[in-house]
Amino acid sequence: MQLHDVWFVLIAVLWTGYFFLEGFDFGVGILTKLLARDEPERRVLINTIGPVWDGNEVWLLTAGGATFAAFPAWYATLFSGFYLPLLAILVCLIVRVLAFEYRAKRSDPQWKRNWEHAIFWTSLLPAFLWGVAFANIVHGVKINAAGDYAGNVLDLLNPYAILGGLVTLSLFTFHGTVFVALKTLGDIRTRARTLARTLGLITAALALAFLIWTQTSSGDGWSLAAAVIAVVALVAALAFNQLGREGWAFIFSGVTIVAAVAMLFLALFPDVMPSSLNPAWSLTVSNASSSHYTLKVMTWVAGIMTPVVLIYQSWTYWVFRKRIGVRNIPAH
Repeated sequence: MQLHDVWFVLIAVLWTGYFFLEGFDFGVGILTKLLARDEPERRVLINTIGPVWDGNEVWLLTAGGATFAAFPAWYATLFSGFYLPLLAILVCLIVRVLAFEYRAKRSDPQWKRNWEHAIFWTSLLPAFLWGVAFANIVHGVKINAAGDYAGNVLDLLNPYAILGGLVTLSLFTFHGTVFVALKTLGDIRTRARTLARTLGLITAALALAFLIWTQTSSGDGWSLAAAVIAVVALVAALAFNQLGREGWAFIFSGVTIVAAVAMLFLALFPDVMPSSLNPAWSLTVSNASSSHYTLKVMTWVAGIMTPVVLIYQSWTYWVFRKRIGVRNIPAH
């Protein structure tokens, strides 16, 4: 295995980590409209991710930065071709930060409601658009001989990509619902488990169709194994949720995300962006990568800094590990 292959794997790991962690906090943001019945319950939901949501976004910054440094041609084609959906995601993430920070600055109910609307939509749209973007990457887009994207934004909204967006939206919402059941007390915990059952069944139907489509069009033996693991893990998450074992249910909903993302990257390799116009024009791990020296320096930096980030983030989750409920929410 050459160094550019190693960095393809590392970037896949970074995106997988991002979707595992940001997936459930997108889901919690969506649940502020689907699960919470009043103001105290919305505060409970937001407080479950309050200490960790910004740390989760570190994975996005690292994944994007690593893609830029290790595969500049991939980064250039991706961000120029997918400019509008990626810009929409960026705007959503910025507004979402403002919503979390400013929602409690004033006691005016209308002020809070406006920011709560913002939390819901800026969680829902990225959860959908990430699926659209990655489905297009795997399925292939119109890349010309110069390595430039030759399509338009409507080309990205094809049936396969929309199905991919619905899968990430439902899967992240299910992952978030299981997380809420794990982190809360009282009535909201019970309702989260009930909602997780319904969302899990919807997710299973959508994910099964998407995985079969992906495997049929561009899969191999390894991607098939990852798809099977994703399906089995989702069934296990549903079973443990039904038994009231929220910890195991959360682990297996996370394994579902890990296996599904791994399946996409396995189906993609050795391409990084296949061309639907001519396979010879596809961007691959070899023709889109940086120089060997750049990848070597990046490997040393990643080897030193990655354990630090993992230790810090694990410590954060350990410190804020206890469940919370409405009784923990102060009146003002």
